[in-house]
Amino acid sequence: MSDSTQVLPAVPAEPETTPVAAPEPRFRPSRAGWTARGLVWAVLAWVVLALPLNVLSPFEVGVTDIDVASLAVIYAIGALSLNVLLGYCGQISLGHQAFVGVGAFASAYIVTNLQLSFFLAVGVAALFGAVQAVLLGAVSLRLTGLYFALVTLAYGSFAQETLFGITSLTGGEGGKPAPRPDFFTSGYRYYYLCLAFLALVLWIDWRLTASKAGRAMAALRENPRVASSYGIDVRAYILVAFAVSGLFAGVAGSLVAHHDEVIVPSSFDFRLALLFVLMTVVGGLRSRTGVVLGAVFFALLEEGALVAMFGLEGFFEGLLGLPTEFVSLVVGPVLLVLTLTLYPGGIGQQVAPIRLWLTGHRFDRHAGRVDDVEVTDVRA
Repeated sequence: MSDSTQVLPAVPAEPETTPVAAPEPRFRPSRAGWTARGLVWAVLAWVVLALPLNVLSPFEVGVTDIDVASLAVIYAIGALSLNVLLGYCGQISLGHQAFVGVGAFASAYIVTNLQLSFFLAVGVAALFGAVQAVLLGAVSLRLTGLYFALVTLAYGSFAQETLFGITSLTGGEGGKPAPRPDFFTSGYRYYYLCLAFLALVLWIDWRLTASKAGRAMAALRENPRVASSYGIDVRAYILVAFAVSGLFAGVAGSLVAHHDEVIVPSSFDFRLALLFVLMTVVGGLRSRTGVVLGAVFFALLEEGALVAMFGLEGFFEGLLGLPTEFVSLVVGPVLLVLTLTLYPGGIGQQVAPIRLWLTGHRFDRHAGRVDDVEVTDVRA
C-alpha cells in the first residue's frame, strides 16, 4: 500500500479592504445659531423695509434720502442687467447707458405723450430694451473681447448724439416729463415700487442661471469653441443673453425716468456706462448679492450720500478741489484695481462667508474665494 499525498483545495485569501471614511454628517445649526441668524435677518429687513419709513429708527430719513435709496435700487437693476452680459457670457459692454436711455425715453413718451399707464410703459420700455440689445448682439456675433467692446462703445455714442437728440422724442435740452403713477407719487411709496421690480429681476435672474440657458451661457464664457463642440448653439444663447440684459436695462431706464420725473439726454452718457461697469466688477461678477451691494455703494457715492455721511466734503472739495459728483469716478478705478489684484470676486467674494452662514451653512471665511477675474477665455 503506497502512501498518497492528499492535496487540499487552496483557500482564497481574504481580499484586503480599504477602510472607507464615514461621510461627514450634514451641518445643522444649533438653536442658538438659528437665533443669531434670525436676528441678523431681522436687522437686514429693518434696514431695507422699515428704516426708509422711519419705523423704530433713531435716524430721520427725509425725502432727499429716500430718493437716493430709490436710485440705488434702480442702479442695482441696471448692474444686474450688465452682469448678464459681462458676468454670465463674458461680453464686455461699454454702451450700456444706451439701453437704459432708450427705455427711459420710451417710458416717458408713452406716459406723457400717449397718456397711457405707467405699468404698460415699463413693459414697453423693457421690450424696447430687449429689441435693441438683440439687434446689437446680432450685428456683433462675430466679434469678441476688445472689438465687441468698441462696437458697444460706438453704439452708446451714436445713441447719445443721434437718438437722444430727436427733440420730438426726448424733449431736447429742456427734457422730457415722466410723471410717477398716481399711487406712487411720494418718494417713500416709489421706493417700495422699485424694490418690487428689483425682487422680480432677481427672481428672473436666478431662474435664468438655474436653467439650461444659464448653463449654456456659463459654457460660452469659458470657451465658445468648446461649447459649440458639445452642441450648444452659440449664437442663439448669446442673443438670449442680450435679450435678457436689454430687458432688465429697459426696466431700469423706465424706473429712473419716473424717479427723476424730468429726464434729459445728458444723463445717459459714457460716464453712466463706466459707472455700471464699476458696479458690476467691483460688486463681483456672477454674484447677485455682490452686484446689488456694489450698485448701492456707487449710487450712494455718486449722489454724495457717503461723502456727507463721513464728513469728507472738505477733503474732496476743499483740499483736492474735486466736486462731489466726480468722487465716484476717482474712487471707482482705485477700487477696481484693488478688486483685480486682491479680491477678484469683488464684494461678493467678501460677503460670501456671511451669506452662506445666513442660509444655514457653517461659517467658512474662505467661502466664495475667487483666484482671478474670468471674462470669456481670458483671465485678468
